[in-house]
Amino acid sequence: MSFTVIIPARLASSRLPNKPLADIAGKPMVVRTAERALLSGASQIMVATDHLDILAACKEHGIPACMTRSDHPSGTDRIAEVAAVMGLSDDAVVVNVQGDEPLIAPELIAATATLVNLQVPMATAAHAIHDMQDAFNPNVVKVVLDKKGRAMYFSRATIPWHRDAFAMNCEVLPSDYVALRHIGLYAYRNDFLQSYPLLEKSPLEQIEALEQLRVLWNGHAIAVHITEASPAPGVDTIEDLIKVRNLFVQD
Repeated sequence: MSFTVIIPARLASSRLPNKPLADIAGKPMVVRTAERALLSGASQIMVATDHLDILAACKEHGIPACMTRSDHPSGTDRIAEVAAVMGLSDDAVVVNVQGDEPLIAPELIAATATLVNLQVPMATAAHAIHDMQDAFNPNVVKVVLDKKGRAMYFSRATIPWHRDAFAMNCEVLPSDYVALRHIGLYAYRNDFLQSYPLLEKSPLEQIEALEQLRVLWNGHAIAVHITEASPAPGVDTIEDLIKVRNLFVQD
């Protein structure tokens, strides 16, 4: 299917200054991310940025880029502006690939895009949790699904809660326990993407600090692609950057 990848890249970062421009094996991180997106089969890609330095870095490496307003509250708002500027049709599928994912699997991008349709205007991804520490880590976002593979809820809490096993203070996850870790990759129908900034904010979204809960709270469906492989690490800190650089050296 045809889809467009838009990569939001904001220069300001509290934990890692100038993060999109951080060097990874001779190229800026945002360029490395765009190169992975190009391998997904996307019909076109675009970097959405608020800073001229990122725009210049993209152009230097032949990556299409577009300037946006600097006051967007989220990456979703930023890519909505760019999708409108690009003149995408209402039924176009737009994939939001974060600019700090230089190792993202191209096939994961494509698989998530295929789940979007008229009835399900948004899709994301997840993978199984096998580690007890991850299951109880509030920085690991979990998602539970209905029988159609659509999200019922996202939470930083341990969901589902295995009443019997956890009451016994088990040290490993029970064999019949299925928990899913949410992966921060999103695909949208463009008409839904354009309406997203107008959706009423959810109190759940504010409590959990999870923007996608706004979609569920307003009654819209989110399909979830389940991948067997754990995603490659993204970059939030200098430690993450060192880890990703080492992986590029190994390649």
